[in-house]
Amino acid sequence: MPAKYDALVIGTGQAGPALAHRLAATGWKTAVVERHKFGGTCVNTGCIPTKTLLASARAAYVARRAADYGVTIGGEVSLDMARVKARKDAISSKSSQGLERSLKTLEHATVYEGHARFIGPHTVVVGNQTLEAERIFINVGARAFVPDLPGLGDVPYLTNSRMMEVDFLPEHLIVIGGSYVGLEFGQMYRRFGSKVTIVEQGPRLISRDDEDVSAAVKEILEAEDIEIRLDAECLSAASRNGQVAVGLECLAGAPETVGSHLLLAVGRRPNTDDLGLDLAGVETNARGYITVDDQLRTSADGIWALGDCNGQGTFTHTSYNDFEIVAANLLDDDPRRVSDRILIYGLFIDPPLGRAGMTEAQVRASGKTALIAKRPMSRIARAIERGETQGFMKILVDADSKLILGAAVLGINGDEIVHSILDIMYAKVPYTVIQRAVHAHPTVTELIPTMLAELKPLE
Repeated sequence: MPAKYDALVIGTGQAGPALAHRLAATGWKTAVVERHKFGGTCVNTGCIPTKTLLASARAAYVARRAADYGVTIGGEVSLDMARVKARKDAISSKSSQGLERSLKTLEHATVYEGHARFIGPHTVVVGNQTLEAERIFINVGARAFVPDLPGLGDVPYLTNSRMMEVDFLPEHLIVIGGSYVGLEFGQMYRRFGSKVTIVEQGPRLISRDDEDVSAAVKEILEAEDIEIRLDAECLSAASRNGQVAVGLECLAGAPETVGSHLLLAVGRRPNTDDLGLDLAGVETNARGYITVDDQLRTSADGIWALGDCNGQGTFTHTSYNDFEIVAANLLDDDPRRVSDRILIYGLFIDPPLGRAGMTEAQVRASGKTALIAKRPMSRIARAIERGETQGFMKILVDADSKLILGAAVLGINGDEIVHSILDIMYAKVPYTVIQRAVHAHPTVTELIPTMLAELKPLE
């Protein structure tokens, strides 16, 4: 006989555990299924471990720059990669194990470890267990996409997950992919001491962002002696004397680059291809993402999809917000929607990029009458004092409503600063609210009111 539950949560990424706790707290008999590591991508191979590694890389970078600040450090700065990895593992494991413990001791909840597969609309098999539930919540996440490159099967390669096991310093790391994962790992390993080449098929890095942002990011990375190869069409891979040769067809530069290690960072794919979704009547799009409505309901009654697998946001914060939306609608009689969400994300190179709302290109394409303000970090006292003047801040405003449309903050603390702008956007109040606010000196944020006083028409 199948075990019957009020609710079944498949996957323990950012949305699943929080939802399981809410459901169990209502007294619902809840089942939780996890087939691998508790915590999903963020805890095990994403945010937490990579930002821990980035902290080690920044420590090395600052140590090498000590003389710029009048500080003398005896001897050459060196890295113990085994200790770097051990620190990362300790922090990541603590989060994963704590989450696992909280779920396994949760009242009204039962944890099943294994792969879940639908065999009917509300029936799932996990190993030799059959589970039934009125309501099922899919939170299975995504994994690295491996492109079909000629010769790739003949060479060893790394993904963001496999990078977590690296406890040595690659002599020359070739990164295929000029977006968030690739750029963060590229700068990280350059600061550790590897030679780094970043290869991007498109004409610029981070193509979802504005051209001035892309250009500034490229300048930041190249200033650290990272080689950037753009317009790299017809990519291929081959083994060459124990190393990896990546064939390129670029507008400029050599036709191939040879390195010791290859990292693929060309996107993600949802973990939906082995769930038996068709047997549950759950529809997916051409890329495998589960189709959901504005409240994250799938095409099948009583089944929801949260997190990366629904294609509505590939970030930890959007996944957690998915939990909040589902819980609000299901338990709190609060009709929250995905469409209420304002885009926000960070690129955690150093200095970081914080992005909110529309890009300048999107504003131009919308036909809105808009205003723009922009200020380089080289004109911000706090950045000068810190010796970190790379990047700029940019804000776009609707000229008619005076509402902020979007912002990009590339520079010192940009990943944190952008939230002061985001909060004004959520409040739906005119930009003058923050423009007239008095911010503390000396900070980077204090220049936001100054910028907004200098708005000009977007031409």
